[in-house]
Amino acid sequence: MLATAPGSKVHIGNFGMNGLDLQQVLPLVAALAAGGVVMGFLAGLFGIGGGAIIVPVLYELFAAWGVPEDIRLKLATGTSLAIMLPTTYRAFRGHQAKGVVDLSIVKRLALPLVLGVVAGVLLAKNAPVTLFKAAWIVFGLGMGTNLMLGDRGWRLGTEFPKSKFFELYGFVVGCLSTLLSVAGGAFMTVMLKLYGRTITQAIGTASAFGPMITIPGALGFMWAGWGVPGLPPLSAGYVNLAGFVVAATTSVLAAPYGVKMAHRVPRRTLEIGFGCFLYFMAARFIVGMLK
Repeated sequence: MLATAPGSKVHIGNFGMNGLDLQQVLPLVAALAAGGVVMGFLAGLFGIGGGAIIVPVLYELFAAWGVPEDIRLKLATGTSLAIMLPTTYRAFRGHQAKGVVDLSIVKRLALPLVLGVVAGVLLAKNAPVTLFKAAWIVFGLGMGTNLMLGDRGWRLGTEFPKSKFFELYGFVVGCLSTLLSVAGGAFMTVMLKLYGRTITQAIGTASAFGPMITIPGALGFMWAGWGVPGLPPLSAGYVNLAGFVVAATTSVLAAPYGVKMAHRVPRRTLEIGFGCFLYFMAARFIVGMLK
């Protein structure tokens, strides 16, 4: 679907662009590949999907392609969820091989989490983005502070509650993770730590929820954007397959290195690193809201 015109201009299908210089396209593709590497490493290290890293890269790429602003963020979010799919699965398998995934927790929260993802997709079609950015700021700052303060005996208990509150939490995590294009690792890791799990066990178990969010999330964004005008070529709804191929390839290659690092560094170092990551994400959303 790419055609080369005189002057080394690239025209993508019939998308109505005046053409892009190869010198503009190649740096964006390189940035997408680099973003995939960072995303994959973080997925393995922290049990997260890395959507906060790849969404800005995708957003700029789609801007250069001439994607209308009113659908650009949704396209970046949906594509990011698709990119995270193989990465989160590989990260989960890596932690499972280390024996740190509590499958009893995973089985209990699987259904409410997936239902939350479905709700997130439905909300994403019409709800204002600002509302969900504000929610991430609150969660990110709260969770990050808890980790940065270290283990001070803060516990909600040693056994997970038998009440439906725990399932409700899974539903909310699924919904927010879909809207914010994250794999739920941040939300789940802190909850697991508050119930006495070590940071390694919490990260390993949280990684299992990544595929449960990214698979239905990506499919949902395909459905939500199906037939929407202004999408670039090689797009299935709000998922651009070209962006998926480039970033997903590099992220999958980088994920195992993050898993190895997670099992080598001291626990306190891992907590501080994870806390800093949460602060970074919260700051990014604050900046976005102030613009």
